Amino acid sequence: MTCVFVQFRCQPGKTYEVANAVWDREVVSEMFSTSGEYDLIAKVYIPDGADVGHYLSEKLFDIPGIVRTLTTMTFKAF
Repeated sequence: MTCVFVQFRCQPGKTYEVANAVWDREVVSEMFSTSGEYDLIAKVYIPDGADVGHYLSEKLFDIPGIVRTLTTMTFKAF
């Protein structure tokens, strides 16, 4: 599995709705609210062999209230 971190910028007033919708899809292992440019950050494990972009698009990025996302790939744990 490949671990990625996905940050979500939400429409004003929609952060809790987006957070609940993301969590309900049972795709993320951890999720936190954040300060700064993005409202939420989630840790997602992508199944081996799955295309990261397609997986995230199909599982998460169609949720209403998401304005922008930022995906950070990981390569090795120390």
